[in-house]
Amino acid sequence: MVAGATLLGDRLDTVHEELLEGRRAALPTLSDPFGLPDRARLVIEQSGQAGRQVGGWRNEVVGTVFWVGERAGGHNPMANLKSAWDLNWQENFGGYDDPDRREGYLPAGFVPKLNPFYIALPYNDVARAGGHRPEASEVIPWFWREYRGAGISVCKGRWVALHREGKVCYAQWEDVGPFEVDHWAYVFGDEAPRENRNQGAGIDLSPAVRDFLGFRSGERVQWRFVEARDVPIGPWTGWGDELPSS
Repeated sequence: MVAGATLLGDRLDTVHEELLEGRRAALPTLSDPFGLPDRARLVIEQSGQAGRQVGGWRNEVVGTVFWVGERAGGHNPMANLKSAWDLNWQENFGGYDDPDRREGYLPAGFVPKLNPFYIALPYNDVARAGGHRPEASEVIPWFWREYRGAGISVCKGRWVALHREGKVCYAQWEDVGPFEVDHWAYVFGDEAPRENRNQGAGIDLSPAVRDFLGFRSGERVQWRFVEARDVPIGPWTGWGDELPSS
């Protein structure tokens, strides 16, 4: 029995090593920029269209700047006093995230109670009538891992990495937009963002993200989902309860 167990253990070790080798071979040849090198190393496997996933990145996505407390008007159809998942967003944030009056990456005059590094993507996993959208459990990769009950979003607080011109920023998904609420084939798939009045924008960025990346509305960024454990310590960590897990 001892000899048989030893042989079985050796065989399992071999199978495990073969599995690891297979996974290593499937990884992109360039490493992810999670370590924040001086200049981010892009994963470029083919020239892609806007929104196409290459190594997990959505490439050449037009972004716009939005903020907690933004009033409706112009190209912003809804006020941001509340978010899709927080009816008291501005109050819970701690105030108006003024895009013009800043102290570093923070709004001038107060320290936010929530992460000032936030973004919006055009998909809401929670339906108007409560509960989740019928496709949510099938299209959201982490749905069952993060499921906490009917009508509780598994998207709110999800971390993303954003890249522009050699800089990588990290932020959390805290609202839905621009314009669309059901475009899962872009957010979780390989479709391009839909046409809209903001040049086909597919992501909204907070003033803190804007300033870290040196970004202006209408420019293009890359973005991808990341696990909380892969988020490095930075100005985007240490806010409220939205902390990366160990």
